[in-house]
Amino acid sequence: MRLHNKVALITGAGAGIGEATAELFVKEGAKVLVADRDGALAERVAARLGDSALACTADVSKAAEVQAMVELCVARFGGLDVLVNNAGFGCLGTVETLEEDAWDALMAVDLKGVFLCSKYAVPHLRRRGSSSIINMASTISVVGIKDRAAYVAAKGGVAALTRAMALDHAVDGIRVNSVAPGVIASSYYDRMFEQVPDPVAFKKGLEARSPINRMGQPVEIATMMLWLASDEASFATGAMFTVDGGFTAW
Repeated sequence: MRLHNKVALITGAGAGIGEATAELFVKEGAKVLVADRDGALAERVAARLGDSALACTADVSKAAEVQAMVELCVARFGGLDVLVNNAGFGCLGTVETLEEDAWDALMAVDLKGVFLCSKYAVPHLRRRGSSSIINMASTISVVGIKDRAAYVAAKGGVAALTRAMALDHAVDGIRVNSVAPGVIASSYYDRMFEQVPDPVAFKKGLEARSPINRMGQPVEIATMMLWLASDEASFATGAMFTVDGGFTAW
């Protein structure tokens, strides 16, 4: 039970990597607040995980909702040990083709959301004395990709913010790291399949990005999240841990 007596708050936990992480954390002994902008998805996951989980509907881009989310977690479970800033989405577009509203909406969730959730969680994490923040970055934080200008910029910001937070809060006993997944089978890519003219070719292209020649599974990222949340990672902070099937090794 690697997370025995620990309390975790996971955003974007209604599906994909967030759901897999919530499930694994509960199996390892944690109490988990399952937060998602889609309340029905959060309720579904929490109901499946039982008494160790509580659902919360929250938009991470809105400060009042984030503050209420953190307070709910602490009130229900008595504290907070682990924050997983997983909520996010992507969209297609270059700086020329992307509409300003689409840019602002993505930045509000993918980057500002990390800021807001961390802002309201840090005081509670500090009280624990040995706690962890895990931010969802991406391999494109370092290598880039065509036609994803806003997403690349946001995830690059998450990677940089992670380093800054690690330095700022080491004295508080808070470790801050990020995880950089490669292509993971999830609703994120399901939505992209609906936007492209040839979904089959698009999927084959995604699979071919890594030497392993397949998409990863959410649980393969959740296992990295588990290690970073546990005391086994007590000397790890300010780092980005890449799990991408070898994509960045080409």
